[in-house]
Amino acid sequence: MAEKKRVLVSDDLSEDGIAILRRAPELEVDVRVGMKPEELLAVIPGYHALAVRSATKVTAQLFEAATRLEVVGRAGVGVDNVDLQAASRRGVVVMNTPGGSAVTVAELTLAMMFSLARQIPAATASVKSGKWEKKRFAGGHELSGKTLGVVGTGNIGSVVVERARAMRMKALAYDPFISAEAAARLGVELVPLDELLRRSDFVTLHVPLTEQTNHLLSTREFALMKKGAFLVNCARGGIVDEQALAKALESGQLGGAALDVFEKEPPAADHPLFGQPNFVATPHLGASTEEAQAAVALALAEQLVDFLVRGEVKNAVNLPSVSREMLEILGPHLALAERLGAIVGQMAPSHMTEFRVTLAGTVSEQPRRPIALAALRGLLAQGAEGPVNDVSAPAVAKERGIELVEERSAEAKDFASLVTVTARGPEGICSASGTLFGKHDPRLVRLDQFEVEAVPEGVLLVLRNRDVPGAIGQIGQCLGAAGLNIGRMALSRRTLQKEALAILNLDSAAPEKVLAELRGLSPILDVKQLRL
Repeated sequence: MAEKKRVLVSDDLSEDGIAILRRAPELEVDVRVGMKPEELLAVIPGYHALAVRSATKVTAQLFEAATRLEVVGRAGVGVDNVDLQAASRRGVVVMNTPGGSAVTVAELTLAMMFSLARQIPAATASVKSGKWEKKRFAGGHELSGKTLGVVGTGNIGSVVVERARAMRMKALAYDPFISAEAAARLGVELVPLDELLRRSDFVTLHVPLTEQTNHLLSTREFALMKKGAFLVNCARGGIVDEQALAKALESGQLGGAALDVFEKEPPAADHPLFGQPNFVATPHLGASTEEAQAAVALALAEQLVDFLVRGEVKNAVNLPSVSREMLEILGPHLALAERLGAIVGQMAPSHMTEFRVTLAGTVSEQPRRPIALAALRGLLAQGAEGPVNDVSAPAVAKERGIELVEERSAEAKDFASLVTVTARGPEGICSASGTLFGKHDPRLVRLDQFEVEAVPEGVLLVLRNRDVPGAIGQIGQCLGAAGLNIGRMALSRRTLQKEALAILNLDSAAPEKVLAELRGLSPILDVKQLRL
């Protein structure tokens, strides 16, 4: 009986979510909420999966100790509490649940907009203090007919657009990752960020915090906005330069701002924004509704079961998500790509600087990234100190100074589909191309400049020789004398260059002594033994 995968739940997760995990007979689930960092560090080596919310800090030190860990699941959108670089280096998949709280965060965004437009928080405080300042708060605004600028149209931003359009708002969007066609389907006008800022009455942010989005809106951007416009940020602290925002509110350049998130949480009591009467704040409540908490717990539990039991990846932030149906389609090409990568990894010159994966023909219509990662995994597995998987491969390549290049080509020459991997470095180039015979049988059809048809499996003996009579006979005699059986043989030649290539599938590996004897044969130019 296979060993059960152990799952540790270290933060509050709904009982329904935990029940989903426990219903899977392949999993063993422990719930230990509130552990101190040193306690978690002590127990984590025994677990294959870790389920967290925002309280648990999954640090590089924790990943170093988590020798069996395969996946970290975050019930929620943000993964600020997970060291993604350390996770990727250790080959650990990190998942979040972006859809579970989309409606909740979008509704808070709209609530912020209404609060700013009608000064609801200030009016409430006034009434509670015993005042009746109707005249003071009479200058509100309708949302209907106003222009809303949405920065980021993912899960949350698209829901905001949908709700805003129902309120008869005109929607502009800035999102470099969607096409004009996708924007049209959503019902937004896709514009550059500066144009969005100039034209919008309300601006709302729905992007992650990255190096590119840190202080995305600062002094320059606030100056571009309409005088009296409103800003809402329910995404991540740090996207807005809070010092610059306070000045824009104080000067009257902005009519108001609402933040659910801050650069430092909780913010200091003397934060300059708190002195602005047209500022509204909530303590990071974006996903904090009963419905959202239940939804993200259920989503995370289902994702963990899919990953641990069926190998299906959903909502990974450091790996392409691949459904079970897509895995069935890609599976044979993934195996082919990995073997091609392994061939090049064992034949290429040292000091590689570039590894290029080219998809041609029908395979070019499939997702490119999983195939490229499979090839890179095969390449880097050669001589790696530890296991290399799809998650760790890009980090390992970067450490070795290897750039991964992915490309598509519509032309596959004589094949319905073709996968080509090429390693390049200062000492030269090595390239291998492969295809599938039928739906599942991989074939090596080109090695460097040689057209060939070989089966890339087991032990391969690759010999380059002068194209002269008797060369193959000498090779066969040498191997026969050593008691080595040839299972398959593929031959190719380059007539003008008077060179030939032989690829032999051996039943067992040739000892180094035999390889040396082969290299000593007069027609032989090069000998390499590959293990696939």
